[in-house]
Amino acid sequence: MDALRRANEIRSLRAQLKRDLKDGAVSITKVISDPPDYVQTAKVFDILMAVPKYGKVKATRFLNHCRISQGKTIGGLSERQRSELVELLGR
Repeated sequence: MDALRRANEIRSLRAQLKRDLKDGAVSITKVISDPPDYVQTAKVFDILMAVPKYGKVKATRFLNHCRISQGKTIGGLSERQRSELVELLGR
């Protein structure tokens, strides 16, 4: 039961983060450069999709430009991938 409670807590925190990204209260570059613990296992593609004006095509283009798989998690990004993506999104 403890694992179920933890999973529900992580889901609700991620949902709140996506709402904050959509509202502009949180910067996507901040989330990627210094991710909170509950975002470590979230897919980069899903987090990018929560940002306004970033649809499937643009998110895929960003990931392909930085040579990142669509299935890659935030915690699984290498330092090179993380810095390239932050630089690209910061433009």
